[in-house]
Amino acid sequence: MEKAKNIITSHKFVRATLWIAGVLAIVAVAVVLVFARGTNNAIVTTDAAPVVPDNVVAVDVKSGDSLSKILLAHGIGHNDINAIANVLKTKAKITGLRADRDKIEFVHDGDPVTAPLTKIVILPGPWRRVELTCDDAGKWDCNAIDIERDTRLVYRQGEILDGDSFYLAGMRADIPAGILADVYDLLAFEMDFERDVRAGQKFSVVYEENYHDNKKIDNGSVIVVSFDALRGNVKMYRFRKSDNTVGYYDPNGNGAIKSLKRTPINNAKVTSSFSTRRKHPVLGFTRAHKGVDFRAPTGTPIPSAGAGRVVARGYNRGHGNFIKIRHNGSFETLYAHMSKFAKNVNVGTVVKQGQIIGYSGSTGLSTGPHLHYEIIKDGKHVNPMTVKLPAINNLDAANKTKFLEYRESLDKAIEGLVDNPKAFIQM
Repeated sequence: MEKAKNIITSHKFVRATLWIAGVLAIVAVAVVLVFARGTNNAIVTTDAAPVVPDNVVAVDVKSGDSLSKILLAHGIGHNDINAIANVLKTKAKITGLRADRDKIEFVHDGDPVTAPLTKIVILPGPWRRVELTCDDAGKWDCNAIDIERDTRLVYRQGEILDGDSFYLAGMRADIPAGILADVYDLLAFEMDFERDVRAGQKFSVVYEENYHDNKKIDNGSVIVVSFDALRGNVKMYRFRKSDNTVGYYDPNGNGAIKSLKRTPINNAKVTSSFSTRRKHPVLGFTRAHKGVDFRAPTGTPIPSAGAGRVVARGYNRGHGNFIKIRHNGSFETLYAHMSKFAKNVNVGTVVKQGQIIGYSGSTGLSTGPHLHYEIIKDGKHVNPMTVKLPAINNLDAANKTKFLEYRESLDKAIEGLVDNPKAFIQM
């Protein structure tokens, strides 16, 4: 599994084979481009149920099930159950079973009705198996095995049509919903999906598909995303640094993830923009609107736009229930009109980017449920949609050199995917 996680480490890529004028070009950081030969067998889907051998009894963990309940139902005694639970806890860090996720297999030496039990297998997800065996003295032991992933990179491209949202365009481009959600999170640092999306804009995503035994199991991470935004093309690459940490970087190797998000709530409609002169919908006179309003039904979770510390939490007539977070020496954010605060979020609480701090509402001077969001820079209110936000997690010289080599080889491989939608990059 560690091998699959190291997809961004350049020297662990297989060499790329690219036909250029009939010459095989070997690039510094390599990947292998595999083409489907006009057959549906090139990439196998997971629609078919797995075949269970005749000597195995497979059990899906359901709601209300427990380890002891399942083991008792298959003839395991109480003493053995206690021993199994103990060895699972100490050696495999398994303390319970998860309904609708985990599976148990009872492996017999022949017909399950008549043959003795030889092994119990716990399957806590698609990439790990824990095998339980009992020796002649009645002592139980377990062996935890990480299943190696066959990771493939696939390319999807789309275009915004008239009346489209990015989500609809992405679904039409056959991008999975979970990958689209990750793309939202990445691009929200650079653009507003309500105001920056226009017909004619093109986008592309390269993401991981994880296979085992040539069957797709799940999707992995977004590797490359590109979007023709109003401010110009936004492009990000996922890259693993020499210290094994992962980040997203622009084509020049600069940190692509900003310290704050422009739009805390994904895909929320802007109902009122930042303005130095706006007629207040409740008070009726003109005054500055020092933030951006996002339509959000009451109870919509509000994530922190960046990591920081809560410096104010309370109620006032204008903002209603509000929270203010200090992110560094220059930036603060404010979230207003909340229906309620998240538990354990108080003044002094350190929050992570994306952590839920409260829930939208219509408290204070408000005409309906929404989030009022402000960014304060050096003590002055700025427009969240246009303020230049500082990048974080920039690369040092050595990592930048490796990144640029990796980006160049990956871009060349992606060129082969653009005209071959059934192809993939073999990791």
